Amino acid sequence: MSLTLTAQTEAELWQEAEQCYPSVITIDRMETISPVPPTLGHGYRRTIQLMPGFELCLFHEAYEDVNVRVSPNPHPVQFQVLLAGIADCGDFLYIDAQHGYVGGSGIQPTHDVFNPAGHPKIGVDVHLEPKVVRQLFRDPSGEVCPEWLPLLQGDNPQQVFAPKTTLAMRSLVQQMWDCPFSGGIKQVYLQSKALELIALQLTALQEPSPSHSSDNLKPQTLSRVYQAAELLRSHLDHPLSQIELAQRVGVSDRTLRRGFQVVFGTTVCGYLLEQRLIQAEQLLCQTNWTVAEVAHRTGYSNQGHFAAAFKRKFGMTPKQCMMGR
Repeated sequence: MSLTLTAQTEAELWQEAEQCYPSVITIDRMETISPVPPTLGHGYRRTIQLMPGFELCLFHEAYEDVNVRVSPNPHPVQFQVLLAGIADCGDFLYIDAQHGYVGGSGIQPTHDVFNPAGHPKIGVDVHLEPKVVRQLFRDPSGEVCPEWLPLLQGDNPQQVFAPKTTLAMRSLVQQMWDCPFSGGIKQVYLQSKALELIALQLTALQEPSPSHSSDNLKPQTLSRVYQAAELLRSHLDHPLSQIELAQRVGVSDRTLRRGFQVVFGTTVCGYLLEQRLIQAEQLLCQTNWTVAEVAHRTGYSNQGHFAAAFKRKFGMTPKQCMMGR
């Protein structure tokens, strides 16, 4: 049974947990590591103040089927990328490993945040106060750069966007998680990576929208399509059949096929192959597994077929990718 809380109650649980499970300050005093309250789930957050009003949060947290009701609130400028998991905000926004989040300052409306059990979230958040944006990002005439204007709404309703998460963005997030430095050098390193991630997400917002649109899908159908996509990504080596997948999320086979075409611009099978190759690239770069092990882990029984598909997508062989890590 799911637990439904207000945002205020959730904040109070974090405060109570702080008394029983105090946050840890790293030796270089750059990070505050806070465990998720046991009442809500498990995991932790690593919070780093890059400069006053400019904050980075690395999170690895899993909630136990907790839903949070967020009331209208003044919101900072926010950039988020997930390496894994979902952030389901119903009709307001849906974030996963394929689509990030850019939220402007202004008044965030009432919305629900659904945290289904079994979907740990791993990723980064970057928060900037509006005054910091106005100080840092000016053109030669002293005016705020036009790319930032949609994100600076004052007391008006905030604007939110879901730019596509690219391989370059995921790589940056992983570099932030794996930061090899400490102290002042660590601060400079993470500042540069956070700014680069912001630049990539802002660039993605400038790109023309794809021809397919999810506007003509019902919110419930859209949510189930994303749920099906998450199930595929969670079982790349032994995926459900298309009919089983449709039954699992509660839609017809026809609706699922149409939903994938509308949302992702491809078939269910095409999406599965794309995700297998994305995961393969990550495994080759981040582990010491052999090419054969990666091929098997991502559902390829024939190593030659895997190598050919990998080269078509990334322009290099799996071996070249592994050697270049």
